[in-house]
Amino acid sequence: MNHDVAKVMQELDSHRQKFAGFCRSLTDEQLMRPVPSSTWVVRDFIAHLATIDGPVGEMFRTMHEGGDPGIRTADGAKWDVDSWNEGQVSERRALPLEAVLAEADATRAVLRAHLGNLSTDDLGRKLKFGGDNKRPPSEIPLLDYLRGWCKHDPMHAVDMARAMPEVLTPDFKAWIDDPVIAGYQASMNPT
Repeated sequence: MNHDVAKVMQELDSHRQKFAGFCRSLTDEQLMRPVPSSTWVVRDFIAHLATIDGPVGEMFRTMHEGGDPGIRTADGAKWDVDSWNEGQVSERRALPLEAVLAEADATRAVLRAHLGNLSTDDLGRKLKFGGDNKRPPSEIPLLDYLRGWCKHDPMHAVDMARAMPEVLTPDFKAWIDDPVIAGYQASMNPT
């Protein structure tokens, strides 16, 4: 396995372990709290993280195989991540938390396999980010993307904590104390 990919995977795994523990520590009432500046409740962020690894893993597979370095629909059209996320989240609102976390484990296992196949040449390619409702389309070197993307779990733990200030313990704050996470929050949730 490529050394840079191994480092990304190590951080990714560490964050997922902390994220799953964090999710399991929440009460049913906390899971259903509306998140300020969002259309989602707390548990929706868990559903998002349980499902997004599917298309992201497919993008890694496609890039490794020399295909389009972005995510497309089955017919080749631009993928609308916002609409896709809404559908995935709404389909999982009634599921028990453990079912959502089990799905997260399954999609993460497939993603890890695709991630582990990435080569040094793959890491030098540019990923095409199609944009979302808060960011314009862009091209990002894959290795740079991976170094930020592996913090996806704590990024959304911060989003979830906006609805639950009581979770902002010293351990939680130490987990999210990262300039990449702070930069993501500043760009996605400006005050």
